[in-house]
Amino acid sequence: MPDPELIARKASIGYARQLVVEGLDLEITQGSFTALLGRNGSGKSTVLRSLAGLHPLQSGAVLLDGKAIASLPTKSVARRIGFRAQSSTRPEGMTVLDLVRQGRYPHRTLFGGWSMADTAAVEEALDLTSTDHMRDAKLDTLSGGQRQRAWIAMTLAQQGGILLDEPATYLDLAHPIELLDLARDLIETRGTTVVAVLHDLNQAARYSDHLLLLKKRRVHSRGTPTEVLTAPAISEVFGVEVAILTDPDTGSRSFRITPTRSAKWRTSRRAVGLKAALSCAASIPRG
Repeated sequence: MPDPELIARKASIGYARQLVVEGLDLEITQGSFTALLGRNGSGKSTVLRSLAGLHPLQSGAVLLDGKAIASLPTKSVARRIGFRAQSSTRPEGMTVLDLVRQGRYPHRTLFGGWSMADTAAVEEALDLTSTDHMRDAKLDTLSGGQRQRAWIAMTLAQQGGILLDEPATYLDLAHPIELLDLARDLIETRGTTVVAVLHDLNQAARYSDHLLLLKKRRVHSRGTPTEVLTAPAISEVFGVEVAILTDPDTGSRSFRITPTRSAKWRTSRRAVGLKAALSCAASIPRG
């Protein structure tokens, strides 16, 4: 079965009377990495949950393989899409192996037993996420980064497309790179579809095929990393100025944030204030 093709058509997403994103048109192509970027509160996570069928739309539609995702049975969607939330409840007493086995639930029938295919999927997920050595560890004894990797292993065990909400949260410096390298490997070797909320511009530029940049309830821009991550766009959306550096050997781009004039002004004012305070302190008679 091919990985999912997700399409949003004029989707307006929000909570009660609060509109988060309006009129979203988006197509997630099979075997690609799509990154959602924007400031905190721009609606990235809510859009991701709506694409997974976990958050109702105010209007419009999200289609999975041409069918409205809202009309599909939950287990049917879960067989096609693995969703990893930014944070999850830690089931008391559950081991890593128990958690990863939960990823096979959508594939189980009412009276069906545990199959060799289930075992193979679980063992592969443990191996891919380097969590095999802690399979018997209790989740509530693990660090935040270790738990994150265990939850991602469960998502991989579903063997569908992968939706990740800020997957680098709680991970040590090297582990986000390992995770994103794994995502690219799954895309290139298996045609897996990956959609992720990211905050790091360098990671988004390096790993994604398509970008969606959100600002104030609307899509600011979309396209390839080169098309979307321009200095003016970054300044307009994030309120910072960046220097874009290009590696002469590989052609890859990286971003370095530079102080804005307002930031320099605030820094200068703080420096003047500190100098004045020190001058006043020095003039106070002692004894």
